[in-house]
Amino acid sequence: MSDEVDNSRRRFLTAGTVVVGAVGTAAVAVPFLKSWNPSARAKTAGAPVQADIGKLEPGQQIIVKWRGKPVWVVRRDQKALETLPRVVDELRDPGSDDSIQPDYAKNEYRSRNPEYLIIEGICTHLGCSPSYRPEITTDFQGGFFCPCHGSKFDFAGRVYQGVPAPTNLTVPPYYFISDSVILIGEDGVA
Repeated sequence: MSDEVDNSRRRFLTAGTVVVGAVGTAAVAVPFLKSWNPSARAKTAGAPVQADIGKLEPGQQIIVKWRGKPVWVVRRDQKALETLPRVVDELRDPGSDDSIQPDYAKNEYRSRNPEYLIIEGICTHLGCSPSYRPEITTDFQGGFFCPCHGSKFDFAGRVYQGVPAPTNLTVPPYYFISDSVILIGEDGVA
């Protein structure tokens, strides 16, 4: 027997061990790294949603679900629009300075188009869901009322003074894809 070492065989065994180790590491690492990605359900929950508003009549409201929240789409009629300047002195934040909305909705109507209000249907007090009150009376100029604690909001989702809700209702990002379809969840183009 020879005491000489077979270097070619040693290199082959070393290379084979390195390759098998690398494959094993990759087999363990790939599932681990994939587990960091959000699930398909989580991706869908935050995705923008389309709403067909083509059949919405003046004074009507539809509710669209986005990110697990109700989003109200209200087609305001002329009477509702006429109340907006009349109630300014009764509002806590008429200019929406302390409220959440995209820059394009920081106006009297809190919307891109005065005819349509797109707003999250969650009271800023304790997270209740106010109800849509299109009736204009001497006591309430219409808008939204939260029966849980008595918060009131006008037809632009602006909160009245003297109620528990601290800020106006939130306007989500949205844009009009066409005259009859909106996309809620993205700012898009004006």
